[in-house]
Amino acid sequence: MAIEVQVLKGEQVLGMAQSLAALRMEVFAAWPYLYDGDMAYERSYLREFVAEPGSVVIAACVGERAVGMATASPMAGQKAAFRAPFEARGLDTGRLFYFGESVLLPEYRGQGIGHAFFDAREREAKARGATAATFAAVMRPEDHRERPVDYRPLDEFWRKRGYAKVEGLLTELAWKEHGEAHESPKPMQYWMRRF
Repeated sequence: MAIEVQVLKGEQVLGMAQSLAALRMEVFAAWPYLYDGDMAYERSYLREFVAEPGSVVIAACVGERAVGMATASPMAGQKAAFRAPFEARGLDTGRLFYFGESVLLPEYRGQGIGHAFFDAREREAKARGATAATFAAVMRPEDHRERPVDYRPLDEFWRKRGYAKVEGLLTELAWKEHGEAHESPKPMQYWMRRF
């Protein structure tokens, strides 16, 4: 069956909330996020996400099944902790689009879907007047005990797309990872591309 990549907004996202939430939990459970998620948190997260005007989900589906998703929304509508590093540098968050997660089941990787996710999010950002896009990637130590021996970070893929790390532009995001009793903050590195 063919993979269909579609742009979802508002109620369309909520209509797929269950499958999108399950997808996030499955993909983020692996390295480097090691996320120990639950469905209640996921539903709440998706409701909060679609409440922001301008938010969009790019979904890769095989039939009715979501096998991948990527999100984007105006940075001005993100939490203060996400905006603060940009505002501290005098960067206009009103002209910036934030790319949230990009998750894809392993068996569908290497088929161009990651590029399709970036293409669609960049089109949405430009259509809303953004002059740059940014995302944050978790920072893990090279010697972390859970790091797979064959792990290849996505840095080169992101660079080929025109994104670069912005030195010193960091934030934190809290989640519960496997083996933790509660959420704990994780350091996140921002990458950015100007259009």
